[in-house]
Amino acid sequence: KFKKTMDVMTLTATPIPRTLYFSLAGVRRFSLIATPPVDRSPIRTYVLPFSEKIAAEAIRRELDRGGQVYCVHNYVETIAGMASKIKKLVPEARIAVGHGQMKEKELERTMLDFFERKFDVLVCTAIIESGLDLPNVNTLLIDRADCFGLSSLYQIRGRVGRSSARAYAYLFYHPARRMTDQAVERLKAIQEFTALGSGYKLAMRDLEIRGAGNLFGAEQSGHIYAVGFDLYCELLEEAVREIKGGKIVPPREMEIDLKVEASIPPSYVSDERQRIALYRRMNLIADHAGIEDLVRELNDRFGNIPPPLKTLLDIVHLRVAALAAGVKSVREEKGRIRIEWLSGKIKEIDAPARPSAIRALF
Repeated sequence: KFKKTMDVMTLTATPIPRTLYFSLAGVRRFSLIATPPVDRSPIRTYVLPFSEKIAAEAIRRELDRGGQVYCVHNYVETIAGMASKIKKLVPEARIAVGHGQMKEKELERTMLDFFERKFDVLVCTAIIESGLDLPNVNTLLIDRADCFGLSSLYQIRGRVGRSSARAYAYLFYHPARRMTDQAVERLKAIQEFTALGSGYKLAMRDLEIRGAGNLFGAEQSGHIYAVGFDLYCELLEEAVREIKGGKIVPPREMEIDLKVEASIPPSYVSDERQRIALYRRMNLIADHAGIEDLVRELNDRFGNIPPPLKTLLDIVHLRVAALAAGVKSVREEKGRIRIEWLSGKIKEIDAPARPSAIRALF
């Protein structure tokens, strides 16, 4: 119903997978605002089994520095029981309860009283997810965090840390209740991405976990993991280009066959899905800067890079350089390394040779 000449800009901290994918597929252009507000610190995030001791210590530490606490319990029928439990754990705390089924004026009065610091702890449902900006609230407890979507967890976590004070988020799960594989992935992601402005990265991870869904319908999940995120992106990008009448140019392939140990050891990255995702990412890297970015990320996330992975990264460097130099293949056979260019030129050197030494020949 909008006029064709009207420009529309959408602003969001945590795009849902379908919205994000409109941009990734080229349907919409997008920009990132990566600069955080001045004096903000990343929220320290902990994912752990529910512990009354830890919950009580977290609340007391916040009260001791004059702050306030959100305690999110997203079940209206048992929220009063949760408030009673918090009161027993921290008797000195002044506790209020807020949820969407309260009468409008009662809920408004509760929120205003909490804003005016008449209460120390607000036990509430996910109603705090949108719009609250209370700089004095810098500790967050989430009960049954495994039952929340990744976007919701990010939005709720963003309710704290809205001042220069260090903020803390405790995401509790109950070990007696079995979590789904997707729930485990969500909790890993929210704990991993704590840097300021990480909403885009979390949305990308959510896209991998849930799938993009139907871009032109109501469905919000898909089967992206069946073919992998990168291939899915590539297929949809080709489809969009074809619909627009553009020419599809198949990527140029080249062969590298060296007798070296090059892999991501399970002892370094234990999760198989993470290893597969890293292999996919390496396969798509198109320049040396992208490799260096990945090296920094690997060091930060997993520690010092082991020799087999260093060799693999050297091979990725070799592939990037070879493609730029018009090399068709690099093969090791019969004690020699044979380099063949698209022009037909051939060069051979003695094996073994490190990928970095071969790259120097280009």
